[in-house]
Amino acid sequence: MRILVAPDSFKGSLTAMEVAKNIKKGINSYDSKIDVELLPMADGGEGTVQSLVDATNGEIIEKEVNGPLGNKVKAFYGLLGDQKTAVIEMAAASGLPLVPEGKKNPLKTTTYGTGELIASALDAGAQKIIIGIGGSATNDAGVGMAQALGAEILDAEEQQIDFGGGNLDKIEKINLDKLDSRLQDVEVVVACDVDNPLYGKDGAAYVYAPQKGADPEMVKILDQNLRHFNQIAIKELNKDINKIPGAGAAGGLGAGLVAFLDAELKAGVDIVLDIIDFESYLKDVDLVITGEGMLDGQSIYGKTPVGVSRSAAKKDIPVIAIAGTLGEGVEKILDYGINSYFSIIDRPAELKEIIEESPELLANLSEQIIRTIQI
Repeated sequence: MRILVAPDSFKGSLTAMEVAKNIKKGINSYDSKIDVELLPMADGGEGTVQSLVDATNGEIIEKEVNGPLGNKVKAFYGLLGDQKTAVIEMAAASGLPLVPEGKKNPLKTTTYGTGELIASALDAGAQKIIIGIGGSATNDAGVGMAQALGAEILDAEEQQIDFGGGNLDKIEKINLDKLDSRLQDVEVVVACDVDNPLYGKDGAAYVYAPQKGADPEMVKILDQNLRHFNQIAIKELNKDINKIPGAGAAGGLGAGLVAFLDAELKAGVDIVLDIIDFESYLKDVDLVITGEGMLDGQSIYGKTPVGVSRSAAKKDIPVIAIAGTLGEGVEKILDYGINSYFSIIDRPAELKEIIEESPELLANLSEQIIRTIQI
């Protein structure tokens, strides 16, 4: 019997590789002759860099950059095994966890550090750059990112505007003549699983800025500034980016990556499946085991287990999903190629206890699953 183990991470607990190893441990503790192949997965969110580095025998590269508030922070990105593809999580440089609770303010936060990670990836020889844009602290439409790469985002006095979404209304001119020339030969793909426009009631400011520290008045200012940014992009770059699905992701970074770097926005799990050539791993596989920390009704919208199951279903390979916890509507995943699902929780317990024991719980559940299959 040959089993492919292809889970996402259990966020806050285990990396995707750690999840996979513990599933394998449980299976082989029952029958060491079962052939178990490990393939850590991700969907473009937190943990994508580590998962793809693990899956391709790549490396993590650490880099000191400007954080969301302009102070120096230690960030990272991944250079995959082909040495030609870099994977960046914008949250590593410009994420909300990097801002102290009392200092959250999307009028001031910047994506400059994300641009510095892109520049470092270019220095490393990357020919393709994949950027996951979840978890941002910013609302600057990627202007800081562009400035870090040499773009001139100028005010009426032809000076670079200051950091933050609060200064987008000062933009009068965009000059990309000094943008890093290496970008012309690099493919930039953005992992984005939301379809919000840049501005408006469903846009970046109204939907996401409050969790980044914006009060109602700040939200109005940020939204107006994003409208202004789009008008300038139309005038200076001949690009109307407002209604591109995902333009409003990460405080408008989705829009900025399209406007400044001609990036393509795609579903994160599809990017990952493509990078690792997932279907090639399905040859002679009898069963796929996937999973993530939480399975619920939202898992059908671009999450790893359903991305995996859709591919496996094309070859009529059964799929079992394992989760830390099961949420409302989880039964919906059964319509997307997943044959059955399980939670590792085997008794009433505190969350902290479950997290601490998750390796053992994963192994135990996996052993019971394979015992059942072998009956």
